[in-house]
Amino acid sequence: MIKKILLLALYVAAFTACKKDGESSQELSLKDDVAFTAYEGHFLDELWKYNPDWATTVGYHKYDSVLLIPNAKTREQLIKFAKVQMDSLSRYEVNSLNDANKMDHRMMQNQMESLQWYNEQLKSYEWDPSSYNVIGTFATILNEPYASLAKRLRSFYQKMANIPLYYKEAEKQLKNPVAELTGLAIDQHLGGVSVFETDFADSLKETNIPAAEKKLMLDRAKLSADAIKGFATYLKGLKNDKPRSFRLGKQLYESKFKFDIQAEATAQQTYNSAVERKKYVHREMAKLSRQLWPKYFGTQPIPKDSLEFIGKLIDTLSSKHVAPGDFQSAIEKEIPKLTAFIKSKDLLTLDPSKPLVVRKEPGYMAGVAGASISSPGPYDKEGNTYYNVGSLSGWSPEKAESYLREYNNYTLQILCIHEAIPGHYTQLVYANQSPSLIKSVLGNGAMVEGWAVFSEQEMMDAGFGDNAPEMRLMWYKWHLRSVCNTILDYSVHASNMTKEQAIKMLTKEAFQQQTEADNKWKRVSVSSVQLTSYYTGYKEINALHEEWKKKQADKYKLKQFNEKFLSYGSAPVKFIKEAMFAIPKIDTKH
Repeated sequence: MIKKILLLALYVAAFTACKKDGESSQELSLKDDVAFTAYEGHFLDELWKYNPDWATTVGYHKYDSVLLIPNAKTREQLIKFAKVQMDSLSRYEVNSLNDANKMDHRMMQNQMESLQWYNEQLKSYEWDPSSYNVIGTFATILNEPYASLAKRLRSFYQKMANIPLYYKEAEKQLKNPVAELTGLAIDQHLGGVSVFETDFADSLKETNIPAAEKKLMLDRAKLSADAIKGFATYLKGLKNDKPRSFRLGKQLYESKFKFDIQAEATAQQTYNSAVERKKYVHREMAKLSRQLWPKYFGTQPIPKDSLEFIGKLIDTLSSKHVAPGDFQSAIEKEIPKLTAFIKSKDLLTLDPSKPLVVRKEPGYMAGVAGASISSPGPYDKEGNTYYNVGSLSGWSPEKAESYLREYNNYTLQILCIHEAIPGHYTQLVYANQSPSLIKSVLGNGAMVEGWAVFSEQEMMDAGFGDNAPEMRLMWYKWHLRSVCNTILDYSVHASNMTKEQAIKMLTKEAFQQQTEADNKWKRVSVSSVQLTSYYTGYKEINALHEEWKKKQADKYKLKQFNEKFLSYGSAPVKFIKEAMFAIPKIDTKH
């Protein structure tokens, strides 16, 4: 308590000192920045105390052994924390801070406002059973070699103590859960319980922990596994005659979009833009399809309906794909090819010292996306980055064929650009180099996803795939995913688009395979707003790039733009734009 009072006194003193008369604006800014940087450290220390699971995932391991019980008291403490931080943030004059701190201030403020809104308005703790999943954090402790295995297993053991109570409390919090989210929670818990049933025991065998202690640890792991399976059983048997709709509704959707995406435009405006973008992409695809038609269909007449002849060409190109058992190995082979291309075109500086590990998607992550990146946190920068690949084992031949036609030999390459190089993996390596922990910890999803989409376009423009019109056509088809993700998400959650309408749009207008469209419907029914991040971020980065290129004129270099843009970390694009075009402050004393 004395330490906290001294810290507070330091911040107040620094804040007061910055307001003395007669000081230059530069001196004022310097003192505000020093005080603000000190405050950021305090903010993060407090944030992790109230969010120990999040702390573990970003590489801050002080609270690895803590599992908070999800009840009203915990939520009240979180809201109080947010209000205290909002008060502290209000003491700093944003415009007196340097560009980096200005971004941090705004991101912190958004996070605290968002935290209050989630708990007081959205209240997903009442209707989203999948939000009560502890398995991912335990898997991180088990799998990431940030400390000795014995130390990590002891943290794992201590953290398990609260698991039975955690799930009993989760059952009490749920009121009218969404049916789709209930199904997702059941699948993820049963799919991930092996972390406690087998993985933990296997790891214990590799240590010299005394046998008596191991027995205590294994006994608790069994209790934990039983609690996890018990929660799944509870959800299966839950009588819920009037479940909440998975649709958010327009008002909640707009608010969630504002906090999660932090875009220049509203959700409605972004949806309108996506509708126009879809029309543009269709026109470009029609041009390429006319050019390619004789090569694949000879003298056959071109159908009058442009969507029909585009679809026929895409269907023909999609037949070239790997075998089901070769999907993961094909992805592994793409990584060195992408690295070589980027070096040859001098698009970006890559850091070969940061490992990228392609792995089968863990069970506790299943059911949302077929491929994803798990990055090491900003406190654990030397950790592995994982490229998670969904497994096709157990799929029917028809379903596997449909999936592989979607991820054919063309789009598999684009997938690797998006997820790995120069997409997510590369951007997150740059983000971890940023001196600002705030920008990494509170990273903006639209910037992260937007960069991945923008990087695909850059690679196409640089001639990736030998400038083949087939590759450009298939990229447009892939790009329609981002565009239609936004249209789909807004139409479903803020309007009343039906499953039939959604599947028709995805298969007929976005040329997706049935399996992909079915998976996307499942995804939109268990998530909201996140699907808009791809197109929103892309749109803003693309506009920023065009504006930057125009301003730089003959001094413009793509590599310089890329590295300057990425140097700001995972901040919202609108904040990066402001910093990139900021006029340098002039020292008034000279």
